[in-house]
Amino acid sequence: MRPVRALRDGAVIARRNLIGLRRTPGALVTGIAQPILFVIILAYVFGGTLGGGAYREYLVGGILAQTLTFNSSFTAVYLAKDLQSGLIDRFRALPMSRVGVILGRTVSDLVMSAVSVLVILGCGLAIGWRASTGPGSVLLACALLLLFAFAVSWIGAVIALTARSVEVAQSLGLLWLFPVCFISGAFVSADSLPSPLQAVARWNPITAVATAARQGFGNEVPPGFMSPGGWPGDNPVLYSVISCAVLIAVFAPAAVFQYRRISRR
Repeated sequence: MRPVRALRDGAVIARRNLIGLRRTPGALVTGIAQPILFVIILAYVFGGTLGGGAYREYLVGGILAQTLTFNSSFTAVYLAKDLQSGLIDRFRALPMSRVGVILGRTVSDLVMSAVSVLVILGCGLAIGWRASTGPGSVLLACALLLLFAFAVSWIGAVIALTARSVEVAQSLGLLWLFPVCFISGAFVSADSLPSPLQAVARWNPITAVATAARQGFGNEVPPGFMSPGGWPGDNPVLYSVISCAVLIAVFAPAAVFQYRRISRR
């Protein structure tokens, strides 16, 4: 059956990618250092102005959503690297599932995202963040975050298969990240943004994922911050799941289509 074959081949590719990551620890160091720097900068450079300790608790959910979105650039860069080195050409010459090749990349990058989540939570504990809910709520929040990481990694796959070179994939992979992450409620209240950007921020999946994570951890909105408004703000978990499903439904077939188009050349 094709789904079973895709899962089997995806597992083989994912294992290959994780072995390669172990042999090139620089990528792992980058994935760990980036969230630590964001936590330190936002918690201590801007945190005092935005609310001190209360803001640092609020910040962790936003840092998690932002970091997992940025991790899609790993998918873009390393898949483009495999394309540029000719490895994907060798895969195409084998009786392998086209979906499995890309699935293996996204699954192995999901492991990197899981490491990022653990690092950020550890940094959060170091700066005073605490979860006031039970272990079940915390685990569900982490599961939602990893689902989101898996969904956005397919965007990185489409970028890599479109760019087909590491340099272009790296540029395109970062180009969309900054506006998407910062025109959101990840670090400030979406309702505090200028009127034209409020609607964008409210419906931005990153806002919903950050809000859902805060609810899962039991972190309150700091004094002076407005709670997220609109339907996404009232239903952040449901909207996050719907957003993840839409992202996968759109970008997974697009990535497979791009892979098949390359195969025909």
